[in-house]
Amino acid sequence: MSKKIGILTSGGDCAGLNAVIRAVVHAAHQKGWETLGILDGTAGLLKEEPEYRILTPDAFDGTILRMGGTILGTTNKGDPFHFPMKDGTFKDRSAEIIENCHKLGLDAIVAIGGDGSHAILRKLAQQGGVPMVGIPKTIDNDIGETEASVGFDTAVMVATEALDRLQPTAASHDRVMILEVMGRDAGHIALAAGIAGGADIILIPEIDYSIGNVVKKIEAVKQEGRNFALMVVSEAVKTPEGEQVHTTDSDGKKLYGGIGHYLSKEISKRNKVDTRVTVLGHVQRGSPPTYNDRLIASAFGVYAVDLIAAGKFDRMVAWKNRKVVDVAIEQAIAAYQAVDPSDTMVHTARGIGISFGDQG
Repeated sequence: MSKKIGILTSGGDCAGLNAVIRAVVHAAHQKGWETLGILDGTAGLLKEEPEYRILTPDAFDGTILRMGGTILGTTNKGDPFHFPMKDGTFKDRSAEIIENCHKLGLDAIVAIGGDGSHAILRKLAQQGGVPMVGIPKTIDNDIGETEASVGFDTAVMVATEALDRLQPTAASHDRVMILEVMGRDAGHIALAAGIAGGADIILIPEIDYSIGNVVKKIEAVKQEGRNFALMVVSEAVKTPEGEQVHTTDSDGKKLYGGIGHYLSKEISKRNKVDTRVTVLGHVQRGSPPTYNDRLIASAFGVYAVDLIAAGKFDRMVAWKNRKVVDVAIEQAIAAYQAVDPSDTMVHTARGIGISFGDQG
């Protein structure tokens, strides 16, 4: 039976999204189905007439596979159940999204997003009786029930390359280089990149630290005869006193970021070393996807179409034990995946002499 499925990207962008879309379009076409790409996430369904594109395989060759970002656009603003209006009030606009899904005649929706997006989209799907399949994407890799999310591998690659580039200039000028990476609540990017990039110190929100221990590690590196040190810190790391460091945008909204500069000042107070801070920010989102993100994205997209064909909904595609599986969306978003301090990678980092600032 012919079907019409919709696909949308929601939340922050990352590398590999276009590879997912491409896989869904090709897999659906082989079944004789039509695919509609909904523009700008839920924002495209909040217009009087839903905004979408008809997606066909001829537009999805290898070029799309290599592109970062999402050709459909996305949004991480405006919870439709509590949508900010121009007059400063809030309105529940969920019924408008549901109405537009039915107006498009969708038999199912493939939603690509993080834990927050999955929670909102699942609620919309249940409220409106719209069958939904989810695909995990987040550079933070913090969605539960999956070992890998689309975008994480590329973000780690970018951060690792940044360390590769910082090392020579650190050595040339006898400096401590501090690299601040993304990681809203979890330290997976900092941990993985720190190991791969040869960092001396990794600070993540899951492990408490002290400035004194960080300084001791820097001094130990110097005593070993090296004139520089590399540090990676997740943007979600707090001060040792437990305070979150924020920056603000043009609207006055608080944003993560600034812990790198805080650490630079505090380290310089205790140790007269020359420090420099690099904040990667959105650079981690915009790269062409790595081969691994392309592979996982493709496998996720094909499997999502298989789930629709099997009539299995309210499920999220996941990667476990080198295989694609599916799990309940409710279960996936309930099991937030932070770094476990007893994790293999933490043990590995300690085993090669990397400090987490928790030991003197």
